[in-house]
Amino acid sequence: MDNLLEIKNLHVSAGEKEILKGLNLKIYKGEVHVIMGPNGAGKSTLANVILNNPEYTRTSGDVFFEGDNINDLRTDERAKKGIFMSFQSPEEIPGISVQNFIKSAKVAVDGKPVRIFEYKKKLEQTMSDLNMNKEYSSRDLNVGFSGGEKKKNEILQMLMLEPKLAILDETDSGLDVDAIKTVSKGINMYHNNNNGVLIITHGTKILENLKVDYVHILVDGQIIKTSDGNLAKEIEKNGYESYKEVK
Repeated sequence: MDNLLEIKNLHVSAGEKEILKGLNLKIYKGEVHVIMGPNGAGKSTLANVILNNPEYTRTSGDVFFEGDNINDLRTDERAKKGIFMSFQSPEEIPGISVQNFIKSAKVAVDGKPVRIFEYKKKLEQTMSDLNMNKEYSSRDLNVGFSGGEKKKNEILQMLMLEPKLAILDETDSGLDVDAIKTVSKGINMYHNNNNGVLIITHGTKILENLKVDYVHILVDGQIIKTSDGNLAKEIEKNGYESYKEVK
């Protein structure tokens, strides 16, 4: 298998506080990885650091993508390499429609113009697959969207942009059962042997219809246990207390 993402001994701070404390992670193409852990463990920090959010400072360690060290790459440069991230709380952006936002992002990432007819056809079909009203494509990005529609819109962007690595930061939070099933469906539509998925979640509902390769438990800035999908079920049943004691 081809190495997609590799993180080596990563230390990250926000202000004076160290959040990630020597984290290691490796994702190969074709794999689905899940990060779980208690609040404040560093899960969202990890997602943000992979895309170089300036609010966080990498103090040591390395991030590799497809074998290349990307420590010094800007966020847009990492996105062009094929890294995508969905957000816990997607922003509302007045003045730009959903279809124009995705089209602009696709042009920026691919470096070439889109074929409008093919683009609109695919956008409409993908929205249908995600049970999204096609009229939302002409509405301002996330403006007036429900929480569920915002999260579906993140999955829509992922499917249209076709990144090599999709990082989903609590995309399932606040969703009802039907919306979670739709998000899981979108992940299955996206995932193949040439890309990878990193899911950050507190729950297991989103995992029920996915083939998960590895679940990692993140506590106090370090991954302290890795196992298969059954680990998520164990966490749902017993919580994190025993792992906190390990730390």
